[in-house]
Amino acid sequence: MLAVKNIETWYDLIRALHGISFEVKEGSIVALLGSNGAGKTTTLKTIMRLLDDDQPEKGTVEFLGQRIDRMDTEEIVRLGISYVPEGREVFPELTVMENILMGAYTRKDRRNAKADIESILNQFPILRERKDQQAGHLSGGEQQMLAIGRALMSKPKLLMLDEPSLGLSPLLTREIFTIIQRINKEGVTILLVEQNVNMALKYSHYAFLVENGRIVRADKPEILREDKDVKEFYLGIATETSVKGYKRYRRKVRFR
Repeated sequence: MLAVKNIETWYDLIRALHGISFEVKEGSIVALLGSNGAGKTTTLKTIMRLLDDDQPEKGTVEFLGQRIDRMDTEEIVRLGISYVPEGREVFPELTVMENILMGAYTRKDRRNAKADIESILNQFPILRERKDQQAGHLSGGEQQMLAIGRALMSKPKLLMLDEPSLGLSPLLTREIFTIIQRINKEGVTILLVEQNVNMALKYSHYAFLVENGRIVRADKPEILREDKDVKEFYLGIATETSVKGYKRYRRKVRFR
């Protein structure tokens, strides 16, 4: 469905992505994992063309066989990709219902939008209760649900989520991931950026590890979970040889 091929993205004189390549298969949940500053968010923003007009500087991005790396963001949304940014970025002064309606701005079938609003409110009952409240008064979990609901209003084939569990309690994190899984089962492909590696590996079908703007490892979650180095450096299971082990890991990591 999505093919990212050897993309390089720069911030002025700093190269943020060093030839990243990966694919997202239709119907899957794919996770991009790594520490802060690894290049995960930059990857999503590059796909959505939210950076400078000349980014990516190199490489290509294809969606459903069509190149999108030089399209406008609005065109990309119309093709079927929606993006939920880190921090939710709801419109705080608008009501919940007004925020949801903003997600339909690229749609021409406004008559069908009413049915989709009802479907979203059924998926997120708390939003129905809060529909006339300003979004800025919602809790973090409620804002995340609103951001996802707003993104679903554009009828995406691919939904990209940036740190959906950020700032949420463990209970709300589990709830958000359950919602993500349900959306996927309803036919929406998911590309997920997440620092909560345990949760991401639990719910994803495939995962890529990103370090310093490069893909350094790719595999099925069950394999990554049992990898000694991944356990130590991504899942936080420390050993007495953490420092030496980390240096060893950085020497041997590679795309698999």
